[in-house]
Amino acid sequence: MRPDVECIHIRDTMDYAAQRMRQLDIGALPVCDGEGHPVGIVTDRDIVVKVVGVGMNPSTTTAGELTQGADEMHTVDVSADISDVLACMTEFRIRRLPVTAQGRLAGIITEADLARQLPEHQVGEFVEAICAANLPTPGQATS
Repeated sequence: MRPDVECIHIRDTMDYAAQRMRQLDIGALPVCDGEGHPVGIVTDRDIVVKVVGVGMNPSTTTAGELTQGADEMHTVDVSADISDVLACMTEFRIRRLPVTAQGRLAGIITEADLARQLPEHQVGEFVEAICAANLPTPGQATS
């Protein structure tokens, strides 16, 4: 787990999120409510595809607007072991998993973190499971 995780708040704009990602050299930020509970994650791709790509203004679109109605937020408690983390990330095909302590953001576990810690064969299985949903089926057009 990376305990040095930063988050943005639901009222922060996508312009601000993009600036923080650039400053921190990261591609995603957890979104937290006013009490530090994670409610979503915003990625650099989200900003491009879901904001700029549809003509929304990143200077006025908030993190709360972007995460509202999104899929259920998945987290793990700081007491979770690696098998719980892998099971959650694999089942829900997620690359970043916020870690909470008493419901508040305490850290984050990323695909890259796991790649540095797991044996090579286990990393391969994990990446294959995460990416399987994103691969086209035979005969399906790709964009």
